[in-house]
Amino acid sequence: MSFEKPIQILVAEDDEDDKLLILKAFERTLPKEKVTCVEDGDALLNYLRRVAPYNDLLKYPRPDIILLDLNMPKKGGKEALAEIKSSEDLKSIPVIIFTTSSNIDDIQTTYKMGSSSYITKPGSFEELIKVTEEIENYWSKTVLLPD
Repeated sequence: MSFEKPIQILVAEDDEDDKLLILKAFERTLPKEKVTCVEDGDALLNYLRRVAPYNDLLKYPRPDIILLDLNMPKKGGKEALAEIKSSEDLKSIPVIIFTTSSNIDDIQTTYKMGSSSYITKPGSFEELIKVTEEIENYWSKTVLLPD
């Protein structure tokens, strides 16, 4: 039985090059309008809370999953994760940590805080494509997500 459903992904990534590579990798499996990027934890929370300029639901739909970098300016990934998981309206959204850190403390801490997965960013574009395909397959074809 297939549960295939197109998923909406929100990426919180401050590095412009990483953001472009992530978008390009997801283009292989998802329509362009299914992946949205924000540049830091503040923008992520504004998006999720519908604070301007993110108050247009058609232009900025609620994400099915969030890819969250840990090391961002303004509000970092751990702070944003803590706010998401403490909100009744947001805590059901799966958050995948997607970062350069492979520090065991970061891994343990973010899982304890409620992250759904922890992925270290791959070193090549080919590996990034594989990772984004796995993310898309797992979250749109394997698991059932809340509405």
